[in-house]
Order: sequence, then structure tokens, then C-alpha cells
Amino acid sequence: MADRKAELERKKLKLEQMRKEREEKNRQRKVKEGGEEKKVAPTSSGQSQDLRAQTDELLSSLGIPPASGNDSQAVVQPVKETVGPNEGAPATSAVTTQQASRRKAKLTVTKVGETNIPPRENVTYSKETQTIVVDTTEKEGHRFGDEDTDSIDVHPAPTHHKMPHVENVHPTLTQEDIQKQEEKPSAPATKDSPVTMVKKVIELSEEEKKQIMMTEEFQTFFNKTTRVVERALDEEIDIFVDYAGGESEDMESDLRAGERLKLQRNFFDERWSKHRTVTSLDWSKQHPELLVASYNANEDSPNDPDGVTLIWNSKFKKTTPEYVFHCQSPVMSSCFAEFHPNLVVGGTYSGQIVLWDNRVNKRTPIQRTPLSAAAHTHPVYCINVVGTQNAHNLISVSTDGKMCSWSLDMLSQPQDSMELQHKQSKAVAVTCFSFLSGDVNNFVVGSEDCTVYTACRHGGKTGISEAFEGHMGPITGIDCHNVPGQIDFSPYFLTSSFDWTLKLWSIKDQKFLHSFEDNSDYVYDVQWSPIHPALFASVDGDGRLDLWNLNNETEVPTASVVAEGGVALNHCRWHGSGSSIAVGDDVGRIHIYDVAENTANPKMDEWSRFVRTLQELKQQAVEREEESSLGSVSMTSPLR
Repeated sequence: MADRKAELERKKLKLEQMRKEREEKNRQRKVKEGGEEKKVAPTSSGQSQDLRAQTDELLSSLGIPPASGNDSQAVVQPVKETVGPNEGAPATSAVTTQQASRRKAKLTVTKVGETNIPPRENVTYSKETQTIVVDTTEKEGHRFGDEDTDSIDVHPAPTHHKMPHVENVHPTLTQEDIQKQEEKPSAPATKDSPVTMVKKVIELSEEEKKQIMMTEEFQTFFNKTTRVVERALDEEIDIFVDYAGGESEDMESDLRAGERLKLQRNFFDERWSKHRTVTSLDWSKQHPELLVASYNANEDSPNDPDGVTLIWNSKFKKTTPEYVFHCQSPVMSSCFAEFHPNLVVGGTYSGQIVLWDNRVNKRTPIQRTPLSAAAHTHPVYCINVVGTQNAHNLISVSTDGKMCSWSLDMLSQPQDSMELQHKQSKAVAVTCFSFLSGDVNNFVVGSEDCTVYTACRHGGKTGISEAFEGHMGPITGIDCHNVPGQIDFSPYFLTSSFDWTLKLWSIKDQKFLHSFEDNSDYVYDVQWSPIHPALFASVDGDGRLDLWNLNNETEVPTASVVAEGGVALNHCRWHGSGSSIAVGDDVGRIHIYDVAENTANPKMDEWSRFVRTLQELKQQAVEREEESSLGSVSMTSPLR
């Protein structure tokens, strides 16, 4: 503890000694500075006099009179007199500092910019429209419509009209703005420049607008144009379709008959289609834009495969087929496997059933049936996949009257087969067949012996049950009615024949209901529309495609078109949408026709109208039978 106190005492003494030394140094420095200022004072006074003289000369050169010497002395002398003997050094230092600051000042010439700021506009507003209207009958100083209690009273203006005068004050223009306006003479540079007068647009009141909008002409125009504009904004199709039918009904004439069938495009390939005949057509249900077509042999190119099947895509504008398949026998029929979108089935002239898969990178079949007595040994013109997703079969019929049922997973042998014979006679040479709508058991077949037969796959009446006679030539096409709707027309079917006719039948009556005899060549194919109950299409050897609407006319087609090139059309298939139809010819070309909407799309009463049409046709058929029976009796009765 004693050591600590001793150490603190030493530090205090040391600090006291350092403080004294510092005070001594400060006193010596002050004394030294005072002596130097006394020596420098006379010199500083002389320098200040020289600086004063230079300043006076500079002011005289600028036209400013210099200050008098007495004034100068008067300013400086009092300062000297007030300086005491002990305070002379600080005063002299202050004067020297002021003179040094004056010596550093320099005068320069600068440009002063002038800006004209316009006065604030005094504008008075009222509830009335700001337009100048001179009313001589109105008293000076009163506003129009004094009865309005919300209006504001304004003192009479010196002008001759009732509204306050508002004058537009243009902003001050800079030199750059003036140069720009000189380059453009049309632009006004000042407020006095002439202003181009614009014709005033008459504004309608709300009441007048409502009156115009309520007129019938305006409503008709507005409704029609809005629909057209909405279509034009989003679609690239015909936007001038009139669904109300106001204009179309007036133009339903023979001049527009050709527009009901419009050629959309053709499918043809120089390598695979040339010199071949289209033998079958089928649209895909899973991919509606795909169309499969089969072709027979090309006699001009014996080294190419005899059978060819092409898949075309109608969605894109490409001119080549999507897929190319072939085999060593001409393909007489083909179709998409309904529940297997990647599989294509073909029936060949040799009797084989072939199966192609577009997932496999090969053009030859991945499966084929054997050429044996258990399967087909004659040409297969009829193939179709029937059933449901979980239970379906491939049905094929050949010209030897044999019908086989296959599983697409195994084509080595049929699951079931039977001979189609009528009353224990020879086998029926089947050329075409069609299943009834929604039925996988009952079907109808057309044969080479000019007869149509009904048949059944299972049950007590397996095989052919009834025969329908009426045609005078081989049956080329047959199709059962399958349009869904509130009325069932599934018993009715159509047939085409080499006898140049089409016939309408019912499975409940062995006599045809009506014969369509407008063609002048072989009728090769016929098919009902998938959406219209009374519409069907047919093709013939003259290259003519006919559309028949039985609700409108039963004697002549509703629309017809002839394919170019003098070709014979031998197959037709409606697209699933019912808006287009594909037809094939005898030179390997496929034609896609668009059907007009007013022809393809059914109206709400088409089903009920078709019922009445069928009743009329049945009545005509009864009368025809009575006339034919009376004629036969008169021919056999003896003369008296």
C-alpha cells in the first residue's frame, strides 16, 4: 500500500513539472512572435499602400471612381490610434488578414438569363357547358337558367356575352423551340398564328342514343356484326355463317348445290399410290384426323409389294402419308383396331388377315393368319372389330362364305368360325357386311348372287336366317343405320349394286322400301351419315358423289359433285364429325370433301320428319306390291 502511495506521489510531481515546462514554452513562443510582428509591421503597411493603388487603377479602368486617400486613412488611422503599446501585435495581424482577403478578390463578367413567367389564369367555371352562346333575349349580367338554385352568381363581365372570356396564354418559347418551329412552317409558333379549323362533331344526347339503340335496324346490325367480329378475332374459318338461316333459306337453289360439297384436298403418293386402286377406307376413332386406305397391286411395278396400306393425316397440309405398310398380297379391306389405336388390320386377296403396328419400326405385318383350312382361303372383303373395351373380337368374312372371329393377341387360329349358307344350299359369296347399331350378334351381308341376307353369330338361329331379294346385280356396299337419337332407326339399312341402283330396306320386311335410280353406272358404295338420320352418301363409276336427304327429296340427290379426271369412285367413308367425307377412286387418289353445315347438321325435327318419310315410303311400297300382284293376275287369267 505504501508503494502505491509513493508511486502516485511521483506521478503527481512529474505532471506538475510537465505543466510548468509547457507554460514556459508558451511564454517564450509569445515573446518571440511579438518581436517578429514589430519588425514586419512597417513592411506590411507599405504593401497595403501598393495594393490600394493597384485596386484604384483597376476600378478606374472599369469606369468606377476610386475612393479618396483621406477616407482610406480615416479607416486605417483609427485602428492605429486605438492600438496600445501592449496590444499592437494582435491589431496589426487583423488588419493584415483583411487586406490579404481583399487582395484575392477577382471580378468576372457573367451572363444573366431572363425568364418570362406568364401570370396565372383567372378562369371562372359554372355548371353549364363551356361554349360561347350569344343570347340577345337574355339580360346582361345574368346567367342562363337562373332557376337553378345551385348556380353561382357572377358579376357582369365587360364582354358582350354571358360566359367569361378565357384566353389561352402560350408558354414562353426558347430559341431552340423557335428554330424547330421555323423548320416546320405548319406548326404555329405564336398565339397569333392561324389555327386549322376542325369540323365539329355533333354529340347526341343520352335520350337520342337510347332511341337509336332501340330501333330494329340497329339491333339487327349490331347482333350480326358482333358475331362476325368475334369469329374473326379467334378463327380462320368462314365467319359469315348465318345460323339463323334468314339468308340461306332464300339462297337454297340449284346455283348453290355445288357449294354443299366442296373439295378440301387430295391424298396421293407417286411412290405408293400410283397405278393402284383404292380398295377400302376407314377413319380412326381415337385420332379422328387419321385415315387408313388400302390398295391393290400395281401391275406396272411387279417388283413392288402387291398390297399397300397408307395412313394419311388430314390435320396437316403435308402431302406424304403418315405411315406406309405393305404385304405380299393385295389388301382388299382394312380398318383401325377400335380399342387399339396403334394397330391396323388388313384382309388380303390370299385370305390372310395381317396386323400392322405403328410403334414398330417396320412396314411389314407383325402378325398374320395361317393359310389353312381353319382360316380363310379366299379373298377377305369384310373385316371389322366389334364389342367393348374389355370384350371385343375381330370379325372377318371371305367370299367362300366363311366367317371367323379372332383375338388380336393371337392370330394363329380363329376363336370361332362358321359357314354362311342359306337353307343348306351352297355357301354365300359375301362381298360386304354390316352389324346392326349397338349389336355384336346380328348383322346383314351382301353377296355376289344379288341377294341380301340377315345372319346371327350366336343363339338358336346361328348363320343366315332370311334373304332379301330385289337387286339385279352383285351387292357392292351395305350399311346399317346407326345415328343415335330419340327414335331408333337401327332396323333400316342401305345397299348399293351393279344394277345402278340404291335400295332402302328394313330387316322387318323382306321387300325393299324404296329404290333410288338416279345413277347411270355401277354404284360401288353407300353409307349413312353419322349425325343426320335422313342423310346418306353414295359413289358410282361415273365419278359422282351424291348426298341424299330423304326428308327433302327421295327421287334426286340433294347435292352432287363429279370428281375431276374422269375417274370412277369406288369407296366412301364419312368422318366421325359428319362434316366431311372421304372417297377413293380407281387410280389411287383419295378426295376429301367438306359438306356444308346446313346440309350436314340435322335440325331438331329431322327425326320426326324421317318417321313420316318412312311411313310414306312404306305406303308407296305397299301400293307397288298391289300393282305388281294385280299385273301378274291379269297376265295369268284366261281371256273371255
